[in-house]
Amino acid sequence: MKIICKIVIFFTISAYMIACSSTTEPETSLEELYPDFYGRFGNDFALDALPNYANQDVPTYIDKDNTAANPITDKGAFLGRVLFYDKNLSSDNTVACASCHQQEHAFSDLTSVSGGVNGNTGRHSMRLINSRFADESHFFWDERANTLEDQTTKPIQDHNEMGFSGEDGDPGLDDLITKLGDIGYYTDLFTFVYGNPDITEAKIQLAIAQFVRSIQSFDSKFDTGRAQVSSNNQDFPNFSADENDGKTLFLLPKNMGGAGCAGCHNPPEFDIRSTSGNNGVTGVFGSLDTDFTVTRAPSLRDLVKPDGSSNGAFMHDASLGSLEDVIEHYNSGIALNDDLDERLAPGGVPQNLGLSATEKQQLVDFLKTLSGSNVYTDPKYASPF
Repeated sequence: MKIICKIVIFFTISAYMIACSSTTEPETSLEELYPDFYGRFGNDFALDALPNYANQDVPTYIDKDNTAANPITDKGAFLGRVLFYDKNLSSDNTVACASCHQQEHAFSDLTSVSGGVNGNTGRHSMRLINSRFADESHFFWDERANTLEDQTTKPIQDHNEMGFSGEDGDPGLDDLITKLGDIGYYTDLFTFVYGNPDITEAKIQLAIAQFVRSIQSFDSKFDTGRAQVSSNNQDFPNFSADENDGKTLFLLPKNMGGAGCAGCHNPPEFDIRSTSGNNGVTGVFGSLDTDFTVTRAPSLRDLVKPDGSSNGAFMHDASLGSLEDVIEHYNSGIALNDDLDERLAPGGVPQNLGLSATEKQQLVDFLKTLSGSNVYTDPKYASPF
């Protein structure tokens, strides 16, 4: 009888101890960990359910991807998105990256040059479509940034653009970092992404570059057709005869009856070749000066909106107002200069394609097939504010 009682007492005590040991404090919620973020963005975003930036669908025929040194993450790209749209990154709180790179215009600007805190930018704002899918690693029209990461903070440190130059009476980048550190949602976001609240230029660069690389466009008429064939050279079943003829003109070199466009603009990404030189446009907006160093160009995707209207003027100096003007620039002869791409002056003689009016229109028709529609309205690329 004593043995039975001891057994009952033992199991009673053991059960009590197990019950006590299994009682734990409730986990701290993300809302409690990051109250300033949720206080500002909580009605629209949850940190455990961020938009998909890291694993977006990419067509199998797209081979290029320059994210190796800075892989896209949902957390990093979201922080980059907040920074991209935040006017606090300018010295007077009036300008953000998105002020010059607007989603509704393929992340470009309809104005010839964009306005900054102390004047205008020096060149027309470049579209930011498919920056991830390119061999070219340099950025800005004149390639003065060695990487996309390097590019992201240069406008912030420009006197005219965002005003944290540290010169001419401007605050410097350290002042911006202090400013962001005093904004609660950045303390939360940098902790969430990097594990600590320390804000540095390198972390800002990584995040904004992730967001910019996440901006992709692969829902164009070209993509629909390319998915149905095995190579760029085949006629696309969804193209009109003129669009297919324009594609052939684009792809073939001049000595084979084409216009040679693909010699510099690589399909199917349509990124600029990293070895490309000056294209014969040497103007500087609002000045009689010339600029022979310009070599960078964005992808040819989304040159125009789905309805065919322009996403802004073309070339770094906004000197060409339409696709027809662009085609004619390459068609009718280009003035020689020391930095001119040799493919535009074979044998030292400026090219004259001699395209007919029909052929020029066919090229325009083809270029319009490179525009998608989703990128203009996708909520994950829009302002979080």
